Amino acid sequence: MKRTTRLLLAIAAAGSLAACSERAQDQTAEAGNAIAADAAATTTNAVNDVRAASDRALDSAANSLDRAGDQLDRAGDKIEAKTDRAAADADRAAERTGAAVERAGDRAADATGNTLVRAGEKVRD
Repeated sequence: MKRTTRLLLAIAAAGSLAACSERAQDQTAEAGNAIAADAAATTTNAVNDVRAASDRALDSAANSLDRAGDQLDRAGDKIEAKTDRAAADADRAAERTGAAVERAGDRAADATGNTLVRAGEKVRD
C-alpha cells in the first residue's frame, strides 16, 4: 500500500505542478502581451507627439516665411515709391535746367545781336 500511496501522491504532485506550470505560463503570456501592448501604445503616442511637434514647427516656419515675404513686399513698395519720387524730382530738375539754359541762350543771342547792331551803327557813323 505504501507503494501505491506514494505512486498516487507522485502522480497528484506531478499533476499539480503541470497545472501550476500551465497557469504560470498563461500568466506569463498575459503579462508579456500586456507589456507588448503598453510598448506599442507608448510608441504610438511618441510617434504622434513627434508628428504634432513637427507639424507645429513646420507651421511656425511657414508663418515666419510668410511674414518675411510680407515685409519684403512692403520694402519693395517703399523702394518703388521712393524711386518714382526721385525720377519725378529728376525730371523737374531737368526741365528747370533746360529752361535756364534756354533763357541763358536767348540772353546771349540778344546780347550778341545788340552788340552787332551797335557795332554796325558805329561803323556807319
